[in-house]
Amino acid sequence: MSGPLRLHIEPWGTPPARKIAKIVEVLHKGGVAGYPTDSIYALGCAIEAKDAIERIHRAKGMPKNHRLALICPDLSTASRYGHFNQTAFRLAQRIFPGPYTLVVPASREVPRALMDHKRRTVGIRVTSHPIAQAIVSELGRPLLTTSAINPETHEPCRDIDEVLAAFERFLDVVVEATTTEEEPSTVLEVDGDEIILVRQGQGSIDGLF
Repeated sequence: MSGPLRLHIEPWGTPPARKIAKIVEVLHKGGVAGYPTDSIYALGCAIEAKDAIERIHRAKGMPKNHRLALICPDLSTASRYGHFNQTAFRLAQRIFPGPYTLVVPASREVPRALMDHKRRTVGIRVTSHPIAQAIVSELGRPLLTTSAINPETHEPCRDIDEVLAAFERFLDVVVEATTTEEEPSTVLEVDGDEIILVRQGQGSIDGLF
């Protein structure tokens, strides 16, 4: 059995359109991708790809009700999928694009299977990494994403070798780029006017509270 399609893309400048198109073609067909972000590597699929979503949950050993975040190309698109009150919008303007996930109330655009059922929230990212940004822009809709953290060692995957060692049999395409940062995204949640630190990661929280 052959492994996933491997594409080498340098993480600076404009990613080659031909290679980005290949990744997006796989995603359109319901595939799972491994790609670098401005935190660590991530696993992702198209928002409507139910089989791919299940594969990602199996890959990480997550329960089916564990939510995945949405990578959006910009804040305008993000506002279609999350409700941003004044506090959330001001915070989003400060942290996006960057290594953050912002949890806000989900809009009706978010499939029920992808949100926190108790609180009806959704995690949203706008990444500054040129490769991840190019993928989601070409895809034309949000990219479901989760940090590539090895389920056995609990260590973050920072390069293609670590991603393949942990997730090769679950992937259809993987991007080979330079080593990413050491930590997953910082997760913040806005509850009313309160900003809550859910997980400290790559993104700094200095001056955000």
